[in-house]
Amino acid sequence: MNRIEILRKYVDNVLLKMTDNEERRCAYVHLYGVEQACSMIAIKRGEDVELSMAAGMLHDIYSYSAMDSKDHAHKGATMAIDILVASGQFNDDEIKKICTAIYSHSDKGTIDSSFDEVLKDADVMQHYFYNPLVEVKESERVRLEKLIKEFGLA
Repeated sequence: MNRIEILRKYVDNVLLKMTDNEERRCAYVHLYGVEQACSMIAIKRGEDVELSMAAGMLHDIYSYSAMDSKDHAHKGATMAIDILVASGQFNDDEIKKICTAIYSHSDKGTIDSSFDEVLKDADVMQHYFYNPLVEVKESERVRLEKLIKEFGLA
């Protein structure tokens, strides 16, 4: 089993504990969707695909495990450290890189490292493509417009 499958198994176990079926469905769609968008964006931009996918899979794990989105990026980064260390699959530099991206992913108005930007953009992309008929959050509009141009969708 590769490292991504190990993380998926962990995440699946967290999500299966959710009692609200609709919330659980949304959690699966979002986490797996962001993970896949991370993969695509990382490939296009020449970033580490596997680490990007790990960040995508874990970026909202705190929200779904605690059913609390307050300060979820910062709390999620701390939780992700524990998950990644416990997995025994990632070295300290990889853990730091993944968790730094998770820590900053909610701040869509700030430009961080090129690696961190993959997660932010993947999060925005998944929000939009989940249902393009829903109005885009103002905090995500500029990023989405850039992504649409970058991927030749306009």
